[in-house]
Amino acid sequence: MDLATVDELLTTTRSVRRRLDLSRPVPRAVVEECLTLALQAPTGGASEDWRWILIDDAEGRERIADLYRDGAHLLASSKARAKTAQSARAYADAEFLAANLHRVPVLILPCVRGRLRDGDTLRAASLFGSVLPAAWSLMLALRSRGLAAAWTTLHLNREREVADHLGIPGEYLQAALIPVAYPIGGPSFRAARRRPVSEVSCWGRWSLPAP
Repeated sequence: MDLATVDELLTTTRSVRRRLDLSRPVPRAVVEECLTLALQAPTGGASEDWRWILIDDAEGRERIADLYRDGAHLLASSKARAKTAQSARAYADAEFLAANLHRVPVLILPCVRGRLRDGDTLRAASLFGSVLPAAWSLMLALRSRGLAAAWTTLHLNREREVADHLGIPGEYLQAALIPVAYPIGGPSFRAARRRPVSEVSCWGRWSLPAP
């Protein structure tokens, strides 16, 4: 295994929200190839209770984008609390994505069978843990093929309406919305600024300072 290539993939796969080629189609075959790889990810009980909705028609993207933008007030309030310049830029990029989501060539919704109950942390962790590894593998596979993607959740502000529009059965939970496009200027992404491991991890027992 070429560790340098793997390390580059892991450190440069970003949520790309602005530098997207909104006029270049994304072939269905490429998306399906990436999803085939993603389905090798671990899933709770080997159940494969995930389902994936792939949307590339203009009418479908427009409707999902309308519902997504209904959560823009949540984005604005989060932007106001941004603590760093990097975080503020990310929120600005997220606003751009919200305004242009209907133009993104492909939208992917990973879903998992099951519903959440208030205060049931075990249930929540089990459900999301059964689909999020595959969703992230999908983003890595897309990145390796020169595509950009983003991890978004604003549409969940209107989850029921999204489900009704797409015919998602009531026993399925939407985990995210992943817009997919080719990047403008090629896939030249950098590693992000992150805190060192020593500041965010500890061995044995919690010994970390308050944030």
